[in-house]
Amino acid sequence: MKKKIIMISAILIIFLAACSVLFNNKKTETQLPKVTVAEVAHSIFYAPQYVALHKNYFKDFGLDVNIILTNGADKVTAAVLSGDADIGFSGSEATIYVYNQGEKDYLKTFAGLTQKDGSFIVSRKKITNFTLNDLKGKTIIGGRIGGMPEMTLEYILTKNEINPKNDLTIDTSIQFAAMQGAFVGGTGDFVCLFEPNAMINILLP
Repeated sequence: MKKKIIMISAILIIFLAACSVLFNNKKTETQLPKVTVAEVAHSIFYAPQYVALHKNYFKDFGLDVNIILTNGADKVTAAVLSGDADIGFSGSEATIYVYNQGEKDYLKTFAGLTQKDGSFIVSRKKITNFTLNDLKGKTIIGGRIGGMPEMTLEYILTKNEINPKNDLTIDTSIQFAAMQGAFVGGTGDFVCLFEPNAMINILLP
């Protein structure tokens, strides 16, 4: 496991090192090029990134990296377009939305850091031997329409011969950052959450 984390961290280091070239920053003896990364969520799924940051791997490669939390791909996009962040870490759908709006200063996707969606399905009630068929006839908070978690949910349901339009209700009215709070407040039978928020819901009384 440790070797895997170090390997993935190395990939992240190379990725951010390449960014310094994009920003045309030059390293001096006293000051490292600063790169601000806006991420869509703090999650255990991105542990290698945090390991690289706190072990100073980025500085070893000549970069001063700052990670900020901007809940939701729309907020990540806004941070990059406004100049508050140099890189946005979110689903690639954000770049498509901006481009389709005809913006001259549109975003570009230039790297993929994960191959899987990091969200988990959390149930309001304990279900022994859960299967996706348990979602039929129920309501699940899936995230906004067109967002990566919601699209991944629909994809997985379809792959398992469950019609996401007819066999269950996917609530897409709740913003990414508010999904956990809405579920705790009584909305939905299920919710898609990233860790550690998924575990927090299990531990709640």
